[in-house]
Amino acid sequence: MDDGLPSRKAEEGGCSKRPQRQQDRQGKLPKKRKEVKRSPRRPDCPEHLSGGNVHWLPEQQGSEASGSAEDTSDSCLKRWDRCRRGHFLHGPYPATHFGPKACILPNPTSVMHIQDPASQRLTWSKPPLNVLVIRKIRDETLLEPFKELCRFLVEEKHLMVYVEKKVVDDGSLMSDESFSAICNQLCTFREGYDDISDCIDLIICLGGDGTLLYASSLFQGSVPPVMAFHLGSLGFLTPFKFESFKTEVDKVFEGNAAIILRSRLKVKVVKGMFQRNEQLFTTQENGVVPHNHINNEAGKITLQLQVLNEVVVDRGPSSYLSNVDLYLDGRLITSVQGDGVIVSTPTGSTAYAAAAGASMIHPNVPAIMVTPICPHSLSFRPIVVPAGVELMITLSPDARNTAWVSFDGRKRQEIQHGDSIKITTSCFPVPSICCHDLVYDWFDSLAQCLHWNVRKKQTRLTDASDSSETEN
Repeated sequence: MDDGLPSRKAEEGGCSKRPQRQQDRQGKLPKKRKEVKRSPRRPDCPEHLSGGNVHWLPEQQGSEASGSAEDTSDSCLKRWDRCRRGHFLHGPYPATHFGPKACILPNPTSVMHIQDPASQRLTWSKPPLNVLVIRKIRDETLLEPFKELCRFLVEEKHLMVYVEKKVVDDGSLMSDESFSAICNQLCTFREGYDDISDCIDLIICLGGDGTLLYASSLFQGSVPPVMAFHLGSLGFLTPFKFESFKTEVDKVFEGNAAIILRSRLKVKVVKGMFQRNEQLFTTQENGVVPHNHINNEAGKITLQLQVLNEVVVDRGPSSYLSNVDLYLDGRLITSVQGDGVIVSTPTGSTAYAAAAGASMIHPNVPAIMVTPICPHSLSFRPIVVPAGVELMITLSPDARNTAWVSFDGRKRQEIQHGDSIKITTSCFPVPSICCHDLVYDWFDSLAQCLHWNVRKKQTRLTDASDSSETEN
């Protein structure tokens, strides 16, 4: 089995069994999208405010330059003020294009970039051709659903299906001779080796919530629409039932489906950004320690990720309390002493953050949650900050041990003195396709998966028997 992409298969003759129609259409790897030239941004435009989606007025040239330079400058400033207020209040404006062919229907009534939830409808600029199928590994119960879905997409919908190489190399799948014809037409890839970010039009997940998190990690930029089928243990993020997968897939391909834009966190791990100097720290009465030791010239970004659920900083194997400092837009907010701290998206508010005592937030709310893990203070409660601010976490100077950080439960690593973790809202959300609508799906998941507000109903007074009233 060739584990290369379609371009490699076409050159080596690995797709000789593919139908002629698909060879003509997909004989080569889809071309990468051309870089879009953007108008220059203001020098003082912070990255987390502009989000790469703010377009400035083009420079006027020749006879079209009507008006003085001062008028043009004033209009640019007014436009900048409007954009700045909108992005500051509501976070970075997310990209409205997902993958090569999907986007949100235009909403002319939106004000200050506030997207009406009812207008978040999916549409296709061109019919989708390349579908990525993510299957939960090491689960034999998903073998037959995976075969049915791939057979439907290849034979009936005539689509190019991408799967992981380790899925195709499964012994149970390779031993099925009836599926060999379909298996030969699947395009395989390996995580970390093959880049498929510019090829996929639609993602279909078979499994639980972890499968959706893994699919999100494969796309560090724009994410194609995700259709998740509930075949796992919890299924909070997977609203579709597989029993009617053909009907549901047809509806999505027709377009005009409701979607939830699940915001992600853009995380950077910077090594050696701070220089430790014990003489610069003085403890105050309220426990806040001012830090004046920032070295802007130092620091090296060693890791940059897009995170869907949460970033967790904990004490690791040490028996001491973790002691980290939390900054917001460069200002020291507080020191966290306890088992750690969770920085989560609204999607992640129903995961680890909810278990640690945080509130549950609808995915459409632009916010970042900060939740302490077993804090050594009764008054330390979870907080919600606006989307778009930059949080930074560092080890406190007097910390007795190092800390450990993980991203959606993956890529766990140690944080030492001098390292920092920078977190802000990403401009590339995950467009999750809804089964009904973004309000019903979320509350249905709360009730079905987390048993939110489930209790025995109180009986009516007329139904209750009172011995005193009976005697009278």
